[in-house]
Amino acid sequence: MKRSQSNQFGQILKRAVLCAALFIAGGVVQAQTITLKSEGGGLSLSGRFINFDGEIIQIDSDYGILAMRLGQLICEGEACPTADNFLPTLRLSGASRMSDVLMPALVEGFARAQGFQTESIDLDTGQLRQTLLQDGVPVAAFHFRATNTDNGFADLFAREADIVMAVREVRPTEVTSGQDAGLGRLDEARQSRIIALDALVPVIAPQNDLPVISLSQLASIFSGDVTNWSAIGGEKRAIKPFLGSPEDGMTQRFVDGVLGISDTPMSANVDQGLAADEIALAIASTPGAVSILPYRDIGNGRAIALGDKCGFISAPNVLTLKTEDYPLTAPLFLYFPKWRLPEFGREFLAWLRSPEAQLIVRRAGFVDQGPVPIPLDAQGQRFANAIAAAGSDMPLSELQRMVRVLGQYVRLSTSFRFEVGSNRLDAQSRSNLFNLAQAISDGRYQDRRLLLVGFSDGRGGAAANRSLSADRSETVLRNLEQVIGGALPDGVLVETEAFGEALPLGCDDTEWGRQMNRRVELWVSQ
Repeated sequence: MKRSQSNQFGQILKRAVLCAALFIAGGVVQAQTITLKSEGGGLSLSGRFINFDGEIIQIDSDYGILAMRLGQLICEGEACPTADNFLPTLRLSGASRMSDVLMPALVEGFARAQGFQTESIDLDTGQLRQTLLQDGVPVAAFHFRATNTDNGFADLFAREADIVMAVREVRPTEVTSGQDAGLGRLDEARQSRIIALDALVPVIAPQNDLPVISLSQLASIFSGDVTNWSAIGGEKRAIKPFLGSPEDGMTQRFVDGVLGISDTPMSANVDQGLAADEIALAIASTPGAVSILPYRDIGNGRAIALGDKCGFISAPNVLTLKTEDYPLTAPLFLYFPKWRLPEFGREFLAWLRSPEAQLIVRRAGFVDQGPVPIPLDAQGQRFANAIAAAGSDMPLSELQRMVRVLGQYVRLSTSFRFEVGSNRLDAQSRSNLFNLAQAISDGRYQDRRLLLVGFSDGRGGAAANRSLSADRSETVLRNLEQVIGGALPDGVLVETEAFGEALPLGCDDTEWGRQMNRRVELWVSQ
């Protein structure tokens, strides 16, 4: 949103220009106890100061999080915002993978979009302050603390951060801790934002000629059940597994998503604790080495695709990450509490869905969430798989119907998947839903027909699977209408279709394969 379109934001920033002295000197108001009183003395409330956006002050009181207009109250305490110490500040804490390049670049892009300049200052180790300037005067600030995802959540729970930078999903224990701390449910769609897509990639030594590896085999290697490459089709050589620090969010994502699903503990023989660049060097010089590294950090090792015994192969690239067809896609998250953020912080979160923000994500080396068209003739392998799997449950006539229907549309990379054993969309799909709703509201699909196409795994009968896939596509449509706030805008038609188990992406004998097959795809009229 441009500055001229955000009057409230502009008014708050104008007030901030007049009262930035303490922040310029390097101070950030810390959480301290303050007391708010009504002018007549009928009200007196004490609590820890949370934040102030130029109009609304928030405290953590015995009654929970309270938000009140400061202009109608008397504030007592050292942390009270005044004309000497107020500058709207958004505090972000968490994964350095996000704060090193990506987040500062996004802040700079946001500032340009609002018509401001930025000034960056390195503070203590791992801390950065980016100040938004209007005619050389500070009007708002972003304060980054770069550590890891665990510490980001700890800072949020301690009221020392407003937003967590996370390279993994919030864990159930953290959701509970957030609720206990009065932060709301951090796993709800409106309390998180995916800003970019990353991936975990199996990497082996350059001289290792193993063509593909399965998730089950990776789990067996890192649990210690498989110790020689010959056991999974490679040459006779001992396996040397490396993995990042247990505190690293990407490592935790692998442990949660691969070892956790397999219910296998980590082997004591895994060499843990090295940084990604150190692991890449170790793999290049160790013939039997294997590791799991982020998409951009494979170094001189050889990235190996994921495969299964049914012959399905998935390698990380822009399309497979956007569609979630790559099982180890790793979104990068921002998590925030239910309390009111400063106005410029809310504007920033909204701007992150814009095409300008997505361009910055790409330039920073990550995969953005913008939809990419996938023409029908570029999906030959998928349809070849469908024909090969056709039988009595999935007759050729149904595949012909599918081709006739989808031939009128172009597939978009936007896909929707559900949490295991649930009709709730997973985190990436919830983000996709909000992005689609925003695109529809912005008129990007005006006078177009959108088709939500449901698919299922192959367990059960064909009729039941077609019914399940139809239910999934209808669920996505209902969720879309809820996000938009009711009926779809005039000129936008969204319909549903379902083809059951017709287009498998993985074997049905593993949970990962079934998860790939249970999905809803988005197709748009040509």
